[in-house]
Amino acid sequence: MTTKPEMTAADIARAVAGGKMSALDATEAALARIKQHDGVLNSFTDVTAERARAKARAIDADIAAGKEVGPLAGVPFAVKNLFDVAGLPTRAGSKINRDLAPAKRDATLIERMEAAGAVLVGALNMGEYAYDFTGENVHDGPSRNPHDTTRMTGGSSGGSGSAVGGALVPIALGSDTNGSIRVPSSFCGIFGLKPTYGRLSRARSFPFVASFDHLGPFARSVADLALAYDAMQGPDADDAACTIRGLEPTVPLLANPISDLRIGLAGGYFQKNVFPEAVEAVSRVAKALNATRVIDLPEAARARAAAYVISTTEGASLHLDRLRKRPNDFDPAVRDRLIAGAMVPAPLVDRAQKFRRWYRAQLAEIFKSVDVLIAPATPCTAPKLGQVNFTLDGVELPVRANIGIHTQPISFIGLPVVAVPVPLEPLPIGVQIIAAPWREDIALRVAHALEKMGVVSAPSPRGL
Repeated sequence: MTTKPEMTAADIARAVAGGKMSALDATEAALARIKQHDGVLNSFTDVTAERARAKARAIDADIAAGKEVGPLAGVPFAVKNLFDVAGLPTRAGSKINRDLAPAKRDATLIERMEAAGAVLVGALNMGEYAYDFTGENVHDGPSRNPHDTTRMTGGSSGGSGSAVGGALVPIALGSDTNGSIRVPSSFCGIFGLKPTYGRLSRARSFPFVASFDHLGPFARSVADLALAYDAMQGPDADDAACTIRGLEPTVPLLANPISDLRIGLAGGYFQKNVFPEAVEAVSRVAKALNATRVIDLPEAARARAAAYVISTTEGASLHLDRLRKRPNDFDPAVRDRLIAGAMVPAPLVDRAQKFRRWYRAQLAEIFKSVDVLIAPATPCTAPKLGQVNFTLDGVELPVRANIGIHTQPISFIGLPVVAVPVPLEPLPIGVQIIAAPWREDIALRVAHALEKMGVVSAPSPRGL
């Protein structure tokens, strides 16, 4: 038995554990697909072929010896190149970081994925220092949309979106500060999970905005998303922000009914600045869930503005020495935004943080009366590569800054979100399934129900 692109991670793990396919065969099939298609998609910056083969052989040896293997046995996966991968410099999409010494140890989440039996096959393209919504990188070239290679993947986890959307690997890991899991999920037509802030360890990953940064998985099915998420849960003393909550598995809960859940539509701000395709996607999801209650999230536009202030100032602080020493080695668009962030007056940052506490309290009250909120993930389907502007509500606006218009007010306070793909023609688009803190299980249940109803699904790559 050999893998096919449509095989899920769960399919591969069952076949490997059951002796119907070797982990090495699964790995070789993924490496072959990468070799065949990545010249077009430009998802990968590093392919760790020999490491992957060694891991796969070890899994096969364990199976031959009758040992237990993990729930992701033999499943190929890849990670955004801001994750530390032992033996590689952690480039974080930048030119400057390539001069760093190779990482001595894998990121915690890679260690946990491999402990569950998954096989790392490489590191993925991304926007420089994660300050990007497009998936375009001036050093490595743009990652390309698997459904139309003239279009953006979204960013900054663009290579992750492209690799999973293009069926090169069934699972990839990325990061989400202001929307960098949800945007590529939307544009590339796949599922993505941004967990609660602090839920998954960020240890040994390159930061962007420490108070917003999340790490999480992409997959082509909700079951695969939950498998990866469950494998990565747990406290980690190496990340000061990581929760001390114990494991809260979601896979056993996926098939639970959702009829008892109170589901609302995010109104006001979230029903503006949208193209017709975003309206249609939310409408399909709402109809399937029989969701009619509209709930306004107070001051959502202000939440986005405050997220901008905190992002640009924290990012500027992180990169200040690099800006002084090597300004010409930055992507000019990233450099200029970081320089601007260094000039933001401290009182504005203080006000943004105080507002953040108020906004979190307001949303906590809302989640006393609802379990889930539905909102667009992006205002439109994937724009063309290099597209500079688009028109939202009659106003011409820059694409790069406004792709995350509906994601930023959510990650601003660290809520868990599953982005689900609605397979419209000619391009898919995502919808956010938003839950209360620590209730990833609820968001995943709703996503799973929608998938079973056929309302959301990851379409086969159309551009390959």
